Amino acid sequence: MAPTQATDGQSERVAVIGASMTQFGQREEWILDLLAEAGSECLDDAGVDAAEIDHLYVSNMTSGEFEGMTGVMNALVHDLNAMPAYTQRVDQTSSSGGAGIYAAWQSIMSGASEMTLLVGGEKMTHKTTGESTDIIASIGHPVEYKHGVTLPSFAGLTARHYLERFDVPRASLAKVAVKNHKNGVDNPNAQFQREVDLETVVESPIIADPLRLYDFCPVTDGSAALLFCPESVAQEYTDDYAVIAGVAGATDTHVVHEREDPTVMGGVVESGKEAYEMSGYEPDDIDVAELHDMFTILEFLQMEGLDFAEQGEAWQLVEEGYTEKDGDLPVNTSGGLKSKGHPLGASGVAQAVEIYEQLVGEAGPRQVEADVGLCCNVGGFGNCVITTIMEAAE
Repeated sequence: MAPTQATDGQSERVAVIGASMTQFGQREEWILDLLAEAGSECLDDAGVDAAEIDHLYVSNMTSGEFEGMTGVMNALVHDLNAMPAYTQRVDQTSSSGGAGIYAAWQSIMSGASEMTLLVGGEKMTHKTTGESTDIIASIGHPVEYKHGVTLPSFAGLTARHYLERFDVPRASLAKVAVKNHKNGVDNPNAQFQREVDLETVVESPIIADPLRLYDFCPVTDGSAALLFCPESVAQEYTDDYAVIAGVAGATDTHVVHEREDPTVMGGVVESGKEAYEMSGYEPDDIDVAELHDMFTILEFLQMEGLDFAEQGEAWQLVEEGYTEKDGDLPVNTSGGLKSKGHPLGASGVAQAVEIYEQLVGEAGPRQVEADVGLCCNVGGFGNCVITTIMEAAE
């Protein structure tokens, strides 16, 4: 099927007309219930019947490993009464949500679908810390894991190198956690809705030196959803929608020590360049950003990889309040993964839900002035990355 054509003969832009996010945290519900909760709420938000869905994508990394359940995408179509919609599971480790956005965008742009629902979710908290660590560690290279090098280890090693190489105060990393927890207070669906002070962060237990407990995101259950369609279809439903202006993915080395510079995330750089080029926007045009702060150091590396700051200088913007909610570039108004939580397959979708709500003016007390927003979803320690740029409807 040829791409849907606008009246001027050009391919139509892809719009987002609905969004939802469940409560993140420790949930009693299992994965299919969480997915159905977000999916049905998203359809209600858009005022679209499930029978209108052509494609349904499920971003999920570990339903088999955590719950022994596969085929969640097929079961979800049934539970939402969306049959006979085509469905597919999207797994790109912890960037599965961003990859789902890319897949949903492609399905609309290709003309194969006029209404695509994306639901991302994960159920994780019922496992022990050791069990969860082993499952998540499967993202990395098996040889690295054999030698005890896990994602937290990479984060600690990179943070130590970054602090020493660029003469960065340790407190600057802690201020990322303080900021994101402060933002999370205003997110009713965040896992942690409480502030933490600088002293609490820097004196919390060491996990991977120099990173401490509050430099890491929690283990989380939850789900989030977005509804995509051509812009002309969006206009039949609402005047308040967002448009995918640019979306791109990139892959870096699987073996982290093979990277030329451990403080440069190549997947972030390359996906950002392509998303900027596709959208026609530049870093200075971005009004709000959601970055993948699984570890506090990742917020610095993504700010630099996306050209919001020069290499080794992102920490200065944090010190100056540039990334605060009332700063020049609010970062992680949702609370980020740090406060909002990180249910692997849902995180990238939830990032875009926050950007969508900011662009259509539905972010409540988190609201900032924004016409253009960006989200960056990272898989593993930068092994794969999806960057999405969204803009408010004109």
